[in-house]
Amino acid sequence: MFESLSDGLQSAFKSIRGKGKLTEANMRDGLQMVETAMLEADVSYSVVQDFMSHVTERALGSEVLLALKPHAELVRIVYEQLTELLGPVDSSIPLRKDKVTILMMCGLQGSGKTTTCGKLAQLLKEQKVQPFLVAADLQRPAAIEQLHTLGRQLDVPVYSQLGQTDPVQVCRDGVAQATAAGAQVVILDTAGRLAIDEELMKQLGDIDKKIGPDQVYLVVDGMTGQDAVNSASAFNKTLELDG
Repeated sequence: MFESLSDGLQSAFKSIRGKGKLTEANMRDGLQMVETAMLEADVSYSVVQDFMSHVTERALGSEVLLALKPHAELVRIVYEQLTELLGPVDSSIPLRKDKVTILMMCGLQGSGKTTTCGKLAQLLKEQKVQPFLVAADLQRPAAIEQLHTLGRQLDVPVYSQLGQTDPVQVCRDGVAQATAAGAQVVILDTAGRLAIDEELMKQLGDIDKKIGPDQVYLVVDGMTGQDAVNSASAFNKTLELDG
């Protein structure tokens, strides 16, 4: 997506730079190319509309049109607006000092939740923070074994319960086990579905209410495109996502 967006924006800027004199009319043409580049890169339509309204308002101002290098001003405006749209983002994980920090991972099936749990555990270990993994995906038996495999590879403890059907109980017992083991962060690997459904949301909502995670992270495939906005919106209504 970002490669496609980058190519499209460069084409738009090149077109504007080639104009002998920049007017409001050809500036609007250039802005239309910017909008098209974003839509072709599969950016959410509502996000594009909001982004373009801010860029257009600033780009059509007299200080831009009368600037010595108006195309450079437009590049700066688009860059600043993209930076504001995508951030600033605090990528650090806030850790509790009074008790174990609980991170809950959620997302659709196949989005990479279990793998991301392992990546987070590795990141925490590199930061000298002791992680603990809880296998609470009871819908996909292979997910439990996958998490145990990752745990062995990373030398991180993994908690699971054979034959248990209640993910809330697994999470509750897992947090207790992590606390007893002296872990600083416990990561809950929850179940996903092929599509968002009522049962999935109820299960995740129960875990959220009864366990009270400090952070809830949604995992989505980087190739998803604008459908990620729909997924994030649906999950956020139930869970109030943190990242």
